[in-house]
Amino acid sequence: MHAPLVSKDLEYISAANRDQPPRHLGSRFNANGEFLPEPGNTVVCHLVEGSQTEKAIIATRQRFLDMPEASHLAFTPVSSLHMTVFQGIIEFRRALPYWPENMPLDTPIDTMTDYYRDRLSAFPVLPAFKMQVSGLRPVGLAMKGATAEDDRIVALWRDTFADFFGYRHPDHDSYEFHITLSYIVRWFEPECLPRWQAMLDEELEKLRAAAPVIEMRPPAFCEFKDMNHFKELVVFDKR
Repeated sequence: MHAPLVSKDLEYISAANRDQPPRHLGSRFNANGEFLPEPGNTVVCHLVEGSQTEKAIIATRQRFLDMPEASHLAFTPVSSLHMTVFQGIIEFRRALPYWPENMPLDTPIDTMTDYYRDRLSAFPVLPAFKMQVSGLRPVGLAMKGATAEDDRIVALWRDTFADFFGYRHPDHDSYEFHITLSYIVRWFEPECLPRWQAMLDEELEKLRAAAPVIEMRPPAFCEFKDMNHFKELVVFDKR
């Protein structure tokens, strides 16, 4: 039986292709996979607690944890699992265009959170959207709209948030939705990648069968101190 072809996503994390440490090592997490303080705010959809979706994603996460290379990853807690709808500001990203031009770059994070909490009280009611899993990587699930109309609606949410937050990241229009399960702490040895590819292919099939539509709570503006917990401050109704 032939080993599966290794995807570009897996080639990306191969030690053979990397001479620099993983991004966020030393700022978001340490070499032991422990998350470090990194305060900020964001807009996310948390998973529906106790749902079939949550159970299926927890099972996939456990499969990752059972792999021999699990120590190469820093896993986020189950309670924090979410899909980011729009990226807020963050302590270690105080630069344009990741910050509103009308606010000083040295404004405290808590002040910025209060500022956005007030602005977002006028956020309009937008249509609901549904998402599905489109791919699986060691760091988590790639997501897209369940239909082309869902893609259009979630793009509308992002555009509207951009107006309220006062900036657009360079990847605003090409942003790939995802649910993070882990971060790369150490690059993977090339020999293990075919085994990971086989596991990811199998798990993606299981996940799409178990959760054809990902059950998520409405988008919420959240604050966080690190990647362990995202506290909902403003929940946006969907219609």
